[in-house]
Amino acid sequence: MSNTQYEHRVSDTYKLFTTHLKNFLAEANPTREEFMEFVKWADQLGRSGEIPLFMNVFIESSVLKNIYTNHPGTQPSLLGSYYIQGAPILAKPYQLPMRVDEKGEKLKFSGYVRDVNGTPLKNTLVDMWQCDTNGCYSSFNSDAPPYNLRGRFYTDEHGFFEVESVVPVPYQVATDGPTNQFIKKIDHQTYRPAHLHFMLKKKGYETLITQVFFEGDEWLQSDVADGVRPSLITQLNDQGDYKEATLNFVMRDLN
Repeated sequence: MSNTQYEHRVSDTYKLFTTHLKNFLAEANPTREEFMEFVKWADQLGRSGEIPLFMNVFIESSVLKNIYTNHPGTQPSLLGSYYIQGAPILAKPYQLPMRVDEKGEKLKFSGYVRDVNGTPLKNTLVDMWQCDTNGCYSSFNSDAPPYNLRGRFYTDEHGFFEVESVVPVPYQVATDGPTNQFIKKIDHQTYRPAHLHFMLKKKGYETLITQVFFEGDEWLQSDVADGVRPSLITQLNDQGDYKEATLNFVMRDLN
């Protein structure tokens, strides 16, 4: 997109936004005091650094649904607030970096990566990250090493990969701060269901950012971030001394 096209896009989007905003305000009819309370809260949101979190929880899912619903390929889900670049490239057999005494049930997760025509996509870069059994992410709300439970690896010649980790747990997205204040005001719970994060990259294909969820999770139907898609839910099977799960991914080409 050229600079001129981008400027037109910004202008057109702003006009659409103001049109709908004026209609919304006419219907909601907030008082002056209510408006000032909103301004105060929005200022707190910015000062706290929670704008990305708020957008992830309440806006991003709607954006993705508008773009990708009814399109072929794996449905994207939220990038979330806990992604960091530069996770280590792993060597086979793939295992996400973890502490020696990492708590949790052992997980073996596998899948095939293909295009929309079913062609295996070999050498696809898979970036994976997740929370630990305390619901915490390394480099954010955890005392774990920076890249704990984060890693990158490649699919084989058949588009297949298998990686070892631990079973993630549900967690609360906000326990204090302005985002939590807002969630309480709308009387919504704050939990996300247990999930794994994935970012898949392959030259000539659209980067796929998505999540994987597990059947039976009590928060699937009420995910505070509305990130669950039925096609992203898989079974967590008990294999004795470890749990096993699988899900295949379909990437869209850029043509």
